[in-house]
Amino acid sequence: MAAPKVAVVGAGLIGLSTALCLAEALPSCCVAVLSEQFSPSTTSDVAAGMLIPHTYPGTPIHVQKQWFKETFTYLFAISNSAEASEAGIHLVSGWQVFKNPPKDEVPFWSDIVLGFRPMSAAELQKFPQHRSGQAFTTLKCDCPPYLLWLEKRLKASGVQMHTRKVADLWELHSEYDIVVNCAGIGAHQLVGDQQLVPIRGQVLKVHAPWVKNFIRDGDGSTYIYPGIHSVTLGGTREKGSWCLSPDPGTTKDIFDRCCSLEPSLQQAQDIKVKVGLRPSRLCVRLQREVLNRGGAKLLVVHNYGHGAGGFSVHRGTAKEATRLVGECIATLQGSSSRAKL
Repeated sequence: MAAPKVAVVGAGLIGLSTALCLAEALPSCCVAVLSEQFSPSTTSDVAAGMLIPHTYPGTPIHVQKQWFKETFTYLFAISNSAEASEAGIHLVSGWQVFKNPPKDEVPFWSDIVLGFRPMSAAELQKFPQHRSGQAFTTLKCDCPPYLLWLEKRLKASGVQMHTRKVADLWELHSEYDIVVNCAGIGAHQLVGDQQLVPIRGQVLKVHAPWVKNFIRDGDGSTYIYPGIHSVTLGGTREKGSWCLSPDPGTTKDIFDRCCSLEPSLQQAQDIKVKVGLRPSRLCVRLQREVLNRGGAKLLVVHNYGHGAGGFSVHRGTAKEATRLVGECIATLQGSSSRAKL
């Protein structure tokens, strides 16, 4: 059969990394990315890009650990290359602090990040409101540099990029053999997924170049994540809110909470406010589906619903989506050889 044509819908972190995995693993495919928005206008552009996993209740822990390990290994290699600066990937050390002892004193990902250990009494003196903590080194992807780096790699691999709103996956049936749905929160409308809910995140990007270490309150509500050009301060987790307008009261609350963890942030300058809608569900939707309409079939692979944890697992889920596309191609080749018989 002719080279299979694959459309990836969505150009955020998940769409671009899935398209790149497809181009690398299945070079005989013609891959195109279709999206209404590209960087810097995606939800991923708002994210801090820290590799600290969030747990998906509906996904087995060993699967989540594998996704995180594959992602960390991939980005760690980039961070140790000449591409690191352009890709916006760097190591960052810091602390996760707790007012009450965490359920998991040793989280499932502790042996993947670098140098994980309990905080010392001397370190905890910096955080008088907190009783315990964990110190480790992890990776951070700065956006939009990382998304632009992915786009550059895709173009070099011959992947086509099209600015296009897809309202129904069926509209792609006549042009593509397989559709990969990486629409993020857009999948709520695109495929009518009622399990998918927005979790609104408001963050501040500030100029505070003296802040070198990350600090994260253990419940994930307050965090300080230093990047190459700015520090991300957060945050909010407003389930079910579709509002993309910044809230001034929330901005003040975030700033005050972060200053209580790192008082020197009072001197931060050039404060920009960003809002994004995390596409959240109990588990990432990572599966094959065959859509039928009037006797015609459309092979679809879904890869969306990463919520707040997309950066931590994006390469791992992209590899799994690529494996599922490979299964779809085998199905197509099987039916095409049967047709010849």
